Order: sequence, then structure tokens, then C-alpha cells
Amino acid sequence: MTSKLNQLPNLAQRAIAAVIGVAIILCGVLYNEWTFWLLFLAISILTQREFYKLLKLDENLPLSVYGIFCGIVLNALTFFIEKELLSFKYYYLIVPLLTTTFFIKLYRKKDTKPFANLGYTFLGIIYVAVPFALINEMVLTDKGYAPQLILGCLFILWANDTGAYFAGRFLGKRKLFERVSPKKTWEGFFGGAIISLAIAFILTKYFDSLLSWQWYGVAVIIFVTGTLGDLVESLFKRSIAIKDSGNTIPGHGGFMDRFDGLLLSMPFIVTFLKIFG
Repeated sequence: MTSKLNQLPNLAQRAIAAVIGVAIILCGVLYNEWTFWLLFLAISILTQREFYKLLKLDENLPLSVYGIFCGIVLNALTFFIEKELLSFKYYYLIVPLLTTTFFIKLYRKKDTKPFANLGYTFLGIIYVAVPFALINEMVLTDKGYAPQLILGCLFILWANDTGAYFAGRFLGKRKLFERVSPKKTWEGFFGGAIISLAIAFILTKYFDSLLSWQWYGVAVIIFVTGTLGDLVESLFKRSIAIKDSGNTIPGHGGFMDRFDGLLLSMPFIVTFLKIFG
């Protein structure tokens, strides 16, 4: 099926892959909190694996398997603690788990830059695994599972990407950050911002998990940090001279290409909701 999609025009590929992806996410999120958790845990694993794979293209040697294992444990602990199936004290398992990476590197004889690669290992956890773990913090509230929160964030994020894509394609003239991403324009940024706020307005009418001003606050966070997150990923890809993070999702590239806005916006969204929610 993927090979057939790859033969279609890019816009058709993006549309078909988006419909399939949205359907999978909606089913996982709406069924119950367990399917939500398993779905986003899988996405987290695939994204982190992709990140480490890209680092290896630049002759780095992160602890890929162990880094992904740490990400899984962090995600699982967050979910089970927020579900009140585990005590908060189990979060302390993360400390010896991460410290063990130093011991593992002692036995990697071929690694000529052990501490640099330890840094890359931790970066994969911080940049990818932590934001996905924070999603659990957001949707598992005092009142129970709140799927509206992640769905609302995703709707705004997708709206921002779509608005930025079409506004940039048809109206884009003024470069936003040419040094990092020559195709990004201010017209695309404001196009994404307008569509994001429009979706936030719709959410205020149908999603009651947040107050109106909170949905608008989330929208502002997403179109600002989501755009910056996209630029950060572009900077990363330019540093290793590649165009896409992968070819897993036809028309969209890899998982990092698709979820880059979520990675850097989620820490800000969760902080905003925890303080003002």
C-alpha cells in the first residue's frame, strides 16, 4: 500500500496518509485511556528510534536500544502514576536507570567519543520521550481520562500545519528563517496562526474540558512553539544534510517530521495547563 501511495502526487499522498493517520489516532484516543496510552507509546518509540537512527548517519553512537528502553519506562511510569496504580515514589527509578548509561559506555571499546554520545542518548530521551510522557500528565486529570485535551491540541496542531502549508505555498514571499528553513515564510506562519485560532474558537463551543481563554492560550502556544519546533527539526536535519527524517509516512516523511511541532509544544502546554488549568 505504501509503494502505491508513493506513486501519487505529493499532495494526494499527504491527504490520504493524513486521513488514515487521523482515523487511527481518533480510534486509539476515543476508545479508552489504555488504547490511547499504547498508541502514543508506540509513536514515541518509533519517533525516538528514528531520532537515534538519524544521529548514526553523522557517525554518532548513541545508546539507541537503552535510550528507547528509558523512554518506555518513563512513559509507563508517568501513565501508571497518573492513573494512581503506582505511587509517585517509583519515579525515582528514573535516576538509577539514566545513571546506568555511564556504566554501559565503559564497555563500548569502539566509542571514541563516549561522553558526546551519552549526551546524544540523553537528548533522545529529553527531546522525544519526555514530551510524549507529558501527554499522559495532560489527559489523566483529577476527574479521570480527558481525551478532549489531546484531541484539541492535535486538531490545533494539524490546523496550524495545514494553514501554514497552504498560505506559504500560495502566498509566501517573506522568509521566516531562511538560514534554517528556506521554504518557511511569514505568510505561512500567520496563515497557520489564523487557522489555529479558528479551530480554538470551534473547540470552545464543543469541548468543555477547558475554558475559552485556555483554548486560545493553547492555540497561541501551539502556533508559536509548534513553528519553532519545526524549525528546530529543520536545523537538526540540515546539520546531517538530509531532507526528511524518514519515509515511513507517505507525503509527510518520518515520524519526527509529523510530530516535531508536538515535541516542543507539549512541555509548554502542560506547564500552562498545570499552572492555569
